[in-house]
Amino acid sequence: MSQLPPLNGLRAFDVAGRCLNFRAAADELGVTQGAVAQHVRQLEAYLGTKLFERLPKGVALTSVGRRYHGTVATAFEALRTATDDLKPEPGKVLVSVTPTFAAKWLIPNLPDFSAKHPEIDLRILATEKVSSFHGDGIDLAVRQGEPPFGAALEAHLLFRQEVIAVAAPSLFEGLVLPVDAEGLAKLPKLHDTHDLWPEFLRLKDVEDKSGRGLRLSQTSLAVDAALYGQGVALVSRFLVAGDIAAKRLVQITPDTMPGKQDFYLLAARKTKHNAAINTALTWLLARAEE
Repeated sequence: MSQLPPLNGLRAFDVAGRCLNFRAAADELGVTQGAVAQHVRQLEAYLGTKLFERLPKGVALTSVGRRYHGTVATAFEALRTATDDLKPEPGKVLVSVTPTFAAKWLIPNLPDFSAKHPEIDLRILATEKVSSFHGDGIDLAVRQGEPPFGAALEAHLLFRQEVIAVAAPSLFEGLVLPVDAEGLAKLPKLHDTHDLWPEFLRLKDVEDKSGRGLRLSQTSLAVDAALYGQGVALVSRFLVAGDIAAKRLVQITPDTMPGKQDFYLLAARKTKHNAAINTALTWLLARAEE
């Protein structure tokens, strides 16, 4: 009877074949890039054939590697499914989102989900880190980006990114809205890591005259600072729609800027999701359309 190849080599090959990048595979597996490369080399030596072509950026599967990866990936998926069936948590759904999406959209909408689906334990993993469906055990994820996101994932558009400038009404006492270009140039700006102000001002052909503005690490913090009258924030419209409707924030100029990366809901591409995951996915898509 033939012996199985080393399990560590098969696992590294499965993840590297899905990511087509040893560094990304290492991040998912929680090991070093060198360890992934070594496991793959050992597997190739065991099999006596090349599985990857090494490229300047990343790797590509050889024709033999592509065929073998399909079989190996199916085997690992069968193991995961068998494990899930052995110890199921049918009512639990883990959703990975950024802290800003969690704070400004998901959490304000959760009462509706809880009222409609009290039987589902919806858990939120709010992190800037790109979580792994396999390594972190997440069921759904909201990501900003451009498809395709990988053959192993199905993607559903949640929101187009439409960036607008907002501020608290208190910032405009005695001023006329909408603010003209000269007025916008003088207002204090709130900056986050996306650094959208230079591009927004170029679109309006305006030079910033407000001096150094407050800089924050997350968009949600910039929105909070805007709510407290600290300045003008640039943010996707859907994230502040509730604050605008409640008149806590005002869109100060009708100008908008289309974003380069829209918001997508991602799920692992499986033949069948459990009922709780399907319910959460359907609710998120429906709520985003409201």
